[in-house]
Parts: sequence; structure tokens; C-alpha cells
Amino acid sequence: MNAVHLARNELRRLTAGTLPKLAVAALVLVPLLYASLYLYSNYDPYGRLDHLPAAIVDDDTGSGSGDEHREIGREVTDELQRSGDFDWHEVSHEEAHNGVRDGDYAFAITIPRDFSTALTSSADFEPRQAGITLTTNDANNYLSHTIADQVAERVRDTIAKKVGTQAADRFLVGFSTIHERTEKAANGARQLASGARELRDGQQQLSDGASRLATSSSQLSSGLATLTSNTEDLPEQTRKLASGANRVAAGNEQIAATASALAQGSADLQNHLNNVNDRLGQRLREGGLDENEVQHVLGVLGNVRTPVDEADNRIQQTSSQLNTLATGARQVANGAGQLAGSAPQLSGGIAQASDGASKLSKGASSLDDGQTDALNGTKQLVGGATDLRDGLDQGLRQIPNTDDDTRERTARTIGDPVAVDNASMASAGTYGAGLAPFFIGLATWIGAFVLFLLLRPLSTRALTAGAAPLRVAVGGWLSAALLGTAQVVVLLAAVTWLVGIHVANPAATLGFAILTSLTFTAIVHALNALFGAVGKFLALVLLVLQLVSAGGTFPWQTLPEALQPLHVALPMGYVIDGLRHLLYSGASAEVLLDVGVLVAYLVVGLTASTLAARRRRTWTVGHLKPELAL
Repeated sequence: MNAVHLARNELRRLTAGTLPKLAVAALVLVPLLYASLYLYSNYDPYGRLDHLPAAIVDDDTGSGSGDEHREIGREVTDELQRSGDFDWHEVSHEEAHNGVRDGDYAFAITIPRDFSTALTSSADFEPRQAGITLTTNDANNYLSHTIADQVAERVRDTIAKKVGTQAADRFLVGFSTIHERTEKAANGARQLASGARELRDGQQQLSDGASRLATSSSQLSSGLATLTSNTEDLPEQTRKLASGANRVAAGNEQIAATASALAQGSADLQNHLNNVNDRLGQRLREGGLDENEVQHVLGVLGNVRTPVDEADNRIQQTSSQLNTLATGARQVANGAGQLAGSAPQLSGGIAQASDGASKLSKGASSLDDGQTDALNGTKQLVGGATDLRDGLDQGLRQIPNTDDDTRERTARTIGDPVAVDNASMASAGTYGAGLAPFFIGLATWIGAFVLFLLLRPLSTRALTAGAAPLRVAVGGWLSAALLGTAQVVVLLAAVTWLVGIHVANPAATLGFAILTSLTFTAIVHALNALFGAVGKFLALVLLVLQLVSAGGTFPWQTLPEALQPLHVALPMGYVIDGLRHLLYSGASAEVLLDVGVLVAYLVVGLTASTLAARRRRTWTVGHLKPELAL
């Protein structure tokens, strides 16, 4: 009697009659009823959140006044209602409180009166956080609290992004204003530096002139001092000069008068001699001399007059010169008199000029020193103005100055600096699909568990006939394996076609699910074969242990440390891991580990069943009582 024959006999026993056939059909549908209905009811709850009633209370009174008045709370309320994420109801504070308390609303969001004022408080450098109140009631539904927390966080992020964008925009506008003002300052600094250089050049020329003035004034002071020393006796000398000049003028006037009389006598003599020539010629003609002789005599007489004429000319010239000399001497005398009268004033003026020149020399020296200091200060001014110009130019290049479009895009980026690009390597798609591996695994175990409510783990007839333990064990397991395979086939068909969960690799998923069913039936079969009715209880205990340690809802790393070894040791966690890979991303090398663990459990289960069959070949009274009862 081989294992297949044993399995066929067991199945024939179960299907003998209408009710047994219905019972077998029910066994096949148990995983379907457990897993597919649960996954169907929770397929996409987030897609129906718009049917979840929620309250919003807007008490915001706004901020600012006039054209600048703004109610950010109103903007948030309108944006939430437009989103359609929930069935929003704008109500009063009392209505929201009572509604959450009575279960009319899943949660309530309250925007306080000072919401806008607090959000804009940073502009006045009196920053304070704006708060919103989230009201929940876990008596309605615990998950509504979690959902409300996510909504509040999203509202907070949206408001923070909006306010951050506006603040960044004002910040960037301030940068543009600073850039404009700095540019004007830089232009002024450039003009200042240019003017400072011109001032330095002029100051250099002034300093050089002051130095020359100091030198020249020192020389002038020295010369005037010498002149003062040399002109101390000038008034007395000029008085003497004036006295002598008067005496000279008087003598010259007498000489001039004498010379004038002599000149007049010489002129009279010339007139007389001229008359003598005429009378002498007349008398010689009357004396009988011819004209030639007369002219000869007159010529001799003319020769004799030549010295007299020359003397007359010299006398006339000398007289004129003496008159001029007398006039000049009188003028010199008059000038000497005026000089003598002015000499004291001239001497005093020269002394005053000498004192002034000395003061000028000292002042010029002080001016030279001051101009030297001023030149040094001007040079420092040039250096400072140049540094200011260069610093402002460098700072100007570092101050952002953007156009309106760039500023708006920059403000949006600052307000929302991080964009999450969801590059998912594998996606479940829906909430139900995310839970599918967990519930398929549980349904498969439950399916294996209920099979042995009707199936006998070991054939008593085969044991009595002395069949080989391995053949008996495999024969007892094979009937359950066939029904378990039917269970997962029906389950996966319903999950994919009726529930609508997408399967990335259907063939591999089906194969892995069948392997899971074979393994679980082998484990439950071994427990029943080894421990009988107690084995059913142990199978239930294993189900509970795997339920809490498999990591079907939360990552298994979040389990308490006492439960983490169970996750590693029990097969359910490997089933969930393998189904996740096959459902979401297809074949993966990591699935090989899961397959290896399931195969190992399958072998261990069949080995344990074989040991149980070998032990059952020896009959005891305890073994006979259940058989006799049958």
C-alpha cells in the first residue's frame, strides 16, 4: 500500500456522502473566507477617507489692518475644504467638541483667534509659535487619532511652507533693497575715493607750496632783519642829504643865474658882431674896395669870429645845462626833503615788515607742519576710501539681487527646501495589498489547522498492516497537502481577481503559496501525529506565537526583544517575507532563503510524522481506546 493509495482512501472516506462533500468544500473555503473577505473590507480605506466626517473651527481674527489685513486661518479652512480629503464641516467650537465626544466627527481641528498674528510675529522680531488644536476621541476609533495626527502634521507643513515662502520672499526683497542701497553707497565710495585722490594731489601741491613758503618767508624774514639793521640810521642820513641837497640846489641856482647872464652877454655880442659885418662891408665898399676885396675881408673877419661863435654856442649850451641842473638839483633837494620826512615812516615800516616777516616765517613753518599732517591724513583718507570702495564692491557682488521670477522661485524653494521623490523599488499600492502577505500566510496556517479537524494524520489500517512508517506518514500528509493546495489556489484566485490585488509574479507567487501550504500541513500533520488531540492545541499555540512575532503589520525589528527570536525561528515570518517580494517586485534572490526555510520545515515535519508512525506501530491500551471508539 503506497502513500498515494493511502491518501486516496482518506479522501474517499471524507467524501462519502453529500454532507461530507460539503464539509470538504467548506475546509477548502476556510482560508478564502478568512483572508479574502478581510482584505476586501480593508482593500483601500484611505481612498474613502472623504466619507469620514471631520470638524474644523476657524476662530482666527486675522492680522494687520486695512489693505494689509489677512486671515490665514480662513485660507487654511478654505484649502482644507477644497482638498476633499475628508468630509469637512465648519462648525463652532462647542459643536466640534460635542461632535467628537458623541462620535459625529472623527476629529476636530481648531484654529485659535491669534493664529495669523502669531504666524506674522516674526516680522516684528517678537516671534512666537502659532498653534492649532487637534481634538480626538479614541472611543470612536483609535486609527482616527492616527489619521488626525497625520492631517494636523500635513496642515502644519503646509502652513510652514506658505509662511516660510512669504518670509523668504520678504527676506529676498530686503536683500534687493540692501543691494540697491549698497550699490548707491559703492558709487558714493568710488566718488569719495576719486575725490580723496584729487584732494591728496591738491594737498600734496599745497604742502609743497607751504614748504616753499616756509623757506621763502624765512629768507624774507632774514633779509628784512638785515634791511632793518641797515636802515636804522636812514632818517638822520636823509635829513643830512636833504640839507646838503638844498645847499647844492641853491649853489646851482646861483651858477645857473650867472651862466644865464653870461649867455645873454654872449648873445648880445653875437648880435653886435653881426651888425659890425654889415657896417664894415658898407664902409669898405664906400672906401673903394671892390666886392671881392670886401668879401675877402669879411671872410678873414669871419674866420676871426669862429672861436667867438663857438664860445657863444658853448656858453648857451652850458647855460641851458646849468638851468637844467639847477632845476634837477632843486627837485633832488625837494625829493631829499620828502625822503627825509618819510624816512622815519619807511624805517618803521621796514621794522614792522621785519616783524611781520618773522611771524610769517613762523606761521609758514607751522603751516608746513600742518600741511604735512594734513597730507598724511589725506593719504589715510585715500586708503580708507579705497578700502571702503573695494569692500563695498566686493560686498555688492556677494549680495543677491534677483529678478521677480527668480526671487519667487527662490522663496518657494526656501519655504519648501526638500522635495521627496518617492523612488519605490516595490509598491504594494493599497492598504489591503500591504496586508495581503500577512493574511495569506495566516489563512494558509488556519486552512492547514482546520483540515485535521476531519482528516486522520495516520492511517490505522496501514499501521495495522505493517506498512512502512515513511509511507504511512506521507500518505497521511498527502491528502491534507492536496486539500491545502486547493485552498491556496482558490484563495489566490479570489485575492487577485475578486479583491483586485495586483501580483507582480503570479506563477512564482502561486508556487510559493503552494509550498507554504505543503509546509504548514506537514507541521500541523506532525503535531497531530505526535501528540494527537493535544497536537491541535499546540498548532493553535503556534498560530498565536506566529501571529505576534511574524512582523506582518509592523517591521519585526520593532518587536520586543523577547519575541524577536520567535520571528527568526518560526516559519511564518519567512512566508510573509517571500510573499512580499513575489507580490510586489517579482522574483528575488532573497526568496531563496525563504524557500529554503520552508523546505527545511517541510522535511522536518515529514520526518517527525515518520517518527510518529514508527512509534505508533507499537500498540498500547491508550492507542486502542480511541480506535475502538471509532
